[in-house]
Amino acid sequence: MILFPAIDLKDGLAVRLEQGDMARATVFNRDPAGQAAEFEAIGFRYLHLVDLDGAFAGRPVNAAAVERILETVSIPVQLGGGIRDLATIEAWLEKGVTRVILGTAAVRDPDLVKQAARAHPGRVAVGLDARDGRVAVQGWAETSDVPAHDIARRFEDAGVAALIYTDIARDGLMKGLNIEATVALADAVTIPVIASGGLASLKDVEALLEPRARKLAGAITGRALYDGRLDPQAALGLVAGR
Repeated sequence: MILFPAIDLKDGLAVRLEQGDMARATVFNRDPAGQAAEFEAIGFRYLHLVDLDGAFAGRPVNAAAVERILETVSIPVQLGGGIRDLATIEAWLEKGVTRVILGTAAVRDPDLVKQAARAHPGRVAVGLDARDGRVAVQGWAETSDVPAHDIARRFEDAGVAALIYTDIARDGLMKGLNIEATVALADAVTIPVIASGGLASLKDVEALLEPRARKLAGAITGRALYDGRLDPQAALGLVAGR
């Protein structure tokens, strides 16, 4: 079980959104690289980065901020947002990103995901951001008619390193993880699944360690860390004692 602290980038700043709405952004740190270093010093073993502007634009926008983070920390970094072609995937991997996350591409260009996963084993993840069970694309601005489970099954045996499942209805609202939906996805595929969206307290971390959730590979936490509602040392201690 890996607990991933999230740094979402908008206009070069570390922010958190509510339900993916760019108009409902709260700036938590004007120095994302400093924030990344702080997470590393606390003891987190892996960072989760999202280029929010890139997700809407369909291309990297906060590249300078991501590169500063890569220069600052030594722990692995996974990155999503605006990664829609093989050239962008390979450019980020060459710059030091450990794992890229493909979301919109997983819906609109599954062959790209499979090609990238074959070419870069263990370094390509799929982001499934769901609204009422249907996957949203273009920075969550559009909702497809494809169920998350159907998209997940496309990538069985494709070499995808992980599926990151986000319940948009809970993201940034501190309502708690949707454990039931995330576990159901993990039960439907053999690909490791990471929970995201709504992690609010130590109770959520405890829920991740219950027997029913043992198949989950990790969880992403954002606003709860920034708001101080989640004690990072206590959370990491729980995970280490699993």
